[in-house]
Amino acid sequence: MPGVIDQLGIRKLLAFGSGAGIEICGSDLEAALARVRPSRIEVLGRLSIHGFRQRKATEWGAEYAAFLKARGMSHLAATVLLPRQDVIVRQISLPGVIGKDLEGAIALQIDTLHPYGDDDVLYGWTPLGTGSVMVGIMRRSTLEQYTALFAEAGIAVACFTFSAGAIHGAIRMLGEPTAATSGFVAVNRAGDDRPIEIYGESPDHRMFSAEFDLPIERVVALAVSELRLDPESASVPLESVLPAPRVNPVENDLSRDALPYAAALAGACPRLAPVANLLPAERRAVRSRAIFVPTVLLAALLLAACGALVAYNRVEQRQYLAKLQAEVAQLEPRAARAQSLDKQIDAMHARTALLDEFRGRPKADLDSLLELTHILQPPIWTGQVEMNRESVNVAGEAEQAAALVRVVDSSPLFHNTEIIITRGVNGELFRLRSQRGARK
Repeated sequence: MPGVIDQLGIRKLLAFGSGAGIEICGSDLEAALARVRPSRIEVLGRLSIHGFRQRKATEWGAEYAAFLKARGMSHLAATVLLPRQDVIVRQISLPGVIGKDLEGAIALQIDTLHPYGDDDVLYGWTPLGTGSVMVGIMRRSTLEQYTALFAEAGIAVACFTFSAGAIHGAIRMLGEPTAATSGFVAVNRAGDDRPIEIYGESPDHRMFSAEFDLPIERVVALAVSELRLDPESASVPLESVLPAPRVNPVENDLSRDALPYAAALAGACPRLAPVANLLPAERRAVRSRAIFVPTVLLAALLLAACGALVAYNRVEQRQYLAKLQAEVAQLEPRAARAQSLDKQIDAMHARTALLDEFRGRPKADLDSLLELTHILQPPIWTGQVEMNRESVNVAGEAEQAAALVRVVDSSPLFHNTEIIITRGVNGELFRLRSQRGARK
């Protein structure tokens, strides 16, 4: 769907919606609201909820509800970024698997992608292109805890995902990013007390995401090596690869709060920025009503076009069909005759090819015998030579028979030579078997 939209050049026209993104940061929640329109992106607000794990869910849920209500966005369902330590992110390659079969192919491999043993898990995935897929996996019990917590707080959740999934979708909301063509390494520094998060892409390694508690230079070097980029490649801030908002409140510092913004973008346009959703489909809250506006408009246009086609000059269509059927009836005998001639020609070609093959067999056998004579020269002698279409078997004696494998394989007429050597009176007895024909 996104690829077709890009080809038609109407992706920006369909970029219409609003989204709420929430990042779970330890004991805090960081939330952002974004409104997406074809001509601009606006950040409507920013909210920090501190110590939510120690507070009553109804208390901080009311705080979040008031935040939405003040901006006229109470109907939005949130896209929630889970903590990195709760989600295992894997990139797997499924070459040749078509889109409709990806779900089944991933399900067959899911037990090999996590260390949770027999624990029940949930997973979400999103395609990366060129046969690669990004998969996020977590314990079902852990997700159930978050689901129950947000339900108790009265927060409708449409998607539980992770940072790499939200970033991958958000940067492609308005089209494939130019940086992804040559590759990039983006750094998210949310605070001095939090590890450095790295997200990168390259043509050789579709996606790389990790969190490090190391010096920034060491982190970037590791990411560049993993992505197989130029060692001199420089990192960029994460906010620089995300679509830039035209309106952004002062309190929303994207250099520190890029992830809630990315989640809000993914939630605003889920069709244009699909993310790996770990929440089962039957438990996802309804998203923004605005998402259905393009669908309704397109459906209305489709109905109008269908009505016009049905009403279009049925009589003329019938006459045209009758003329075509008359032409077909006249040409059918000729077509049948042509098909018969084609079959006869094919049969003659097959017979000719068979005769040519039989005619060439004696020459090929003689060439093979002559080649053996040339490469197995005295003092090597042979006592038995057996030859068929595929191979030749030679038995004889030589001073050092082991070298015959290399000698025979050096000939263009033989390959895959095998030899059995036994000790003889005057040398080594050997039985040699080699495949005939050019090496494949």
